[in-house]
Amino acid sequence: MILPLAPRRAPLKILLLGAHADDVEIGCGGAVLRLLAEHPGAEVRYVVFSASPERAAEARAAAAELAAGASQLTVDIHGFRDSFFPWDDPVRIKETFGALRKSCDPDVVFTHHRADLHQDHALIAQLTWTAFRDHLIFEYEIPKYEGDLGHPNVYMPLPEAVARRKVELILRSYASQAGKGWFRAETFEAVLRTRAIECNASTGWAEAFHGRKILL
Repeated sequence: MILPLAPRRAPLKILLLGAHADDVEIGCGGAVLRLLAEHPGAEVRYVVFSASPERAAEARAAAAELAAGASQLTVDIHGFRDSFFPWDDPVRIKETFGALRKSCDPDVVFTHHRADLHQDHALIAQLTWTAFRDHLIFEYEIPKYEGDLGHPNVYMPLPEAVARRKVELILRSYASQAGKGWFRAETFEAVLRTRAIECNASTGWAEAFHGRKILL
């Protein structure tokens, strides 16, 4: 469980960063659902950097359902060019991070893994650490063709109901991805089951993250 060491006097603030629509739900959807259940009144900022109009609509609907337990949800959907982040828009994306940092001071940040082989994901991870240097950051994983799942060092066991809700939310929310061979329940369940084995989760389900630098 992710908990601050000192008693809280304000709502837990969660920042969710995804290069593309569906990244957040795939990477940390279960953790978000669990955190919101365990921290009533939590606030969520949900940011996607690349989405077509169709996918933007999907992301907004998914965010609303994912953060249904939050006391406040703020959604930012940007239109940066998919798969061209490091070449087309690095300056504007960095400026977007600068503006986000000025308007947001989260307790925990979920973002992409720095070793992710998708160039968009890697840039978002890099800029997360540049903008949020004094924050608790967990880097999530995305299963894909490149086969870059690594060796996470932070695990969050999930109740079965939460794990299944995560998978169902992904599949139902992102119909535009249904034709892709990897976009199936078995893919997401396999990752959740594997990470549960690694952390000996009694529930049989878990998400895993990379905690590169954690200050206690």
